[in-house]
Amino acid sequence: MKKVGSDIRKISKIRYQEKVPEYWGPTPDEARKIMVKKSKALKDKRTSLKEAVQKHVKDGINLGIGGFVNTRVPFAAVREVVRHGARNLTLSFQSNSICVELLAGAMILDPDRVSIKRAEFAWWGYEIIGIAPLLRYLTTNGLIEVDDYTNYGMSVRFKAAAMGIPFIPVRDHGGSDMELVNKGQMVQCPYTGRNTYLLPACHPDVGLVHVSAADQNGNSRIFGALCTCPEIAMASTYTIVTAERIIPEENIRNFPNMTEVPHPAVDSLVERSYGAYPGACYGFHWFDMEHIKMFRAAGEDFRMTGDKTMLKKYYDEYVFGCEEYDDFLEKVSYKTLSKVNKLDGGQPIILT
Repeated sequence: MKKVGSDIRKISKIRYQEKVPEYWGPTPDEARKIMVKKSKALKDKRTSLKEAVQKHVKDGINLGIGGFVNTRVPFAAVREVVRHGARNLTLSFQSNSICVELLAGAMILDPDRVSIKRAEFAWWGYEIIGIAPLLRYLTTNGLIEVDDYTNYGMSVRFKAAAMGIPFIPVRDHGGSDMELVNKGQMVQCPYTGRNTYLLPACHPDVGLVHVSAADQNGNSRIFGALCTCPEIAMASTYTIVTAERIIPEENIRNFPNMTEVPHPAVDSLVERSYGAYPGACYGFHWFDMEHIKMFRAAGEDFRMTGDKTMLKKYYDEYVFGCEEYDDFLEKVSYKTLSKVNKLDGGQPIILT
């Protein structure tokens, strides 16, 4: 295929340096080699969150983060990554808020424990309450490299990886400034002769996904918006799944068409109710806007003043001051959890 360009290069006023067409994680061949070797047998994959993170999360990996902004985000898993420590990370996700900001804040407080080298995504920010202050700080000061895509573009990058193909053609990106700021390539379609934009597959080394329910083998159900989580789970060479409920295997077999993440894509499974809190989990609880505002305010205070006091207080109290996730939930309080449960409104889910 012949590489071409659109007229955006003639009219865009932004300064850009074309990105090298490379993978910021395992290449498709590297990922396939790992996935082919893994056992596809049905087996009990239940473990603790601490054990799962210690086993899979290492320095220098590409960490895939599921969910969408405040919806079914893997907060419990990311919190454990911060406690465990991981440096020189690449973050890959579609759209997220408090999970990626939590990693950014950890980097600001102690870069020897957690550090982010670069991030590829569509949206890093909050719903309703505004943009992400810690992302602004990291990018303004040149502390991380960013690869920017549309929401659809980032989703189909994971889709391509889940399909086992090295790239995927899309109709968006081309003809806009997006064409100038990511690793996609404009080529001439061999069938139509028209310009077609190609996006590289995205294979995280480790994916973090929170689901509604799963059996002990890892077969997972997701209710509400899927949020690209099935694609991230199947694109990652290793995947840690946290689930609101572990349900019997026969329940999964009752409705096999409800399985969104198949067991071969899951390497470690953790039963973790409220694993998305303070984000929402359809059918279980709504998101806790007050908690999210509190954390964002600490980040904004640091960005504006350079004073880490509020930020450190949050981590001391809610991350390092709580050995187990249940300790974190206890600090949040039963009253708060009951409130977000009611705000969900009893959305219908099937666990039988």
